[in-house]
Amino acid sequence: MNVKPKISVIVPIYNQEKRIGRCLRSLMGQSINRNDYEIIVINDGSKDLSNYALGLFDEEITLIENEDNQGLPSALNSGIRASNGDFIVRVDSDDYVNRHFLLMLYEYLYWNSEIDAIACDYLLVDDNEDLIERKNCDDAPIGCGIMFKKNQLFKVGLYDEEFKINEEIDLKRRFEKKYKIERLQMPLYRYRKHEHNMTNNELAVKYHDKKLREKHKLS
Repeated sequence: MNVKPKISVIVPIYNQEKRIGRCLRSLMGQSINRNDYEIIVINDGSKDLSNYALGLFDEEITLIENEDNQGLPSALNSGIRASNGDFIVRVDSDDYVNRHFLLMLYEYLYWNSEIDAIACDYLLVDDNEDLIERKNCDDAPIGCGIMFKKNQLFKVGLYDEEFKINEEIDLKRRFEKKYKIERLQMPLYRYRKHEHNMTNNELAVKYHDKKLREKHKLS
């Protein structure tokens, strides 16, 4: 008999053949019971060997394949819609997590029913996984390492698929109009800084910054 997972981990991937293995191994090695969570990977039209790398984990993951690149928010939404857990957390394919990542976020959220979502602090690391600095998730927020209740994500409309960048900022602004994200002061997430980070594209960042200001009427 299949056991319904409590948590769904959503991992979007586009051309991350070199880093996805580290990400998935960190998720497979979690201290929480393996039956309590599922890993949903959305391969968003990768052109490199990501598909081969994912094949090494085919018994551990649920794979959604997009023939063409649909964009990050679309990939995330398809993963959320396919999920079975009541709690959703996003982990990007070039990042990795502490082995107690899922356990601590889940336990904190489950036993504090008045809390809507919980975000953890993170360590900024370089491509060799050497520590750069610890980050406060309130002062320097990212889109990952936040555990949400799935029903609340649907109530706010999931990710806006027009945002190829800033999708996480837009989602959080809409989410926080109804709900609250609290901070867990433990650096359980590992955010990898490298030359291929999407936010390195200055023109795209400027365009989506303007789009965000217009949508939310920001000065």
